[in-house]
Amino acid sequence: MYEFLDFRVAQHPSETYPYMLSRVLAYCLSYEERLEFTPGGLADPEAPALRKLGLQNSVELWIEIGNPSARKLHKASKVAKQVRVYTYKNPEVLLNEVRGGDVHRAQELQMYAFDPKFLEAASEKVEKNNRWTLLVQQGTLDLTIGEETLTGEVKPAVL
Repeated sequence: MYEFLDFRVAQHPSETYPYMLSRVLAYCLSYEERLEFTPGGLADPEAPALRKLGLQNSVELWIEIGNPSARKLHKASKVAKQVRVYTYKNPEVLLNEVRGGDVHRAQELQMYAFDPKFLEAASEKVEKNNRWTLLVQQGTLDLTIGEETLTGEVKPAVL
């Protein structure tokens, strides 16, 4: 898919760069029509980071960032047709949370882990206004910022 995306992201005062970059990359990697950053943002702990609403206002896609609790993933998988998690943390913590919790449709969760060093390098390049090019090939991310290209991975985290 080749797509030009133009969007605005505000960094919440409590939000780290890795979290914010994970939100932005999750949006790019999951992009489809009607995907949106949740209006309440980080101020609403019960809402997803990103969502796609259906035509009847049902939740088609619920996307979490980081290592959400089993309780929240349970709720998400009961409400949404599809649930994805993009973590910038140790994916084993997320996997253990899901394994140890009573998560509805746990085997259907789609979980991905970003390379922390990639996010750290990208964090150093964040400016007030950013123009990036993202190329994704078989789990490899090439993020071009200005004249520099950063390479990292996003790997499936499998139960």
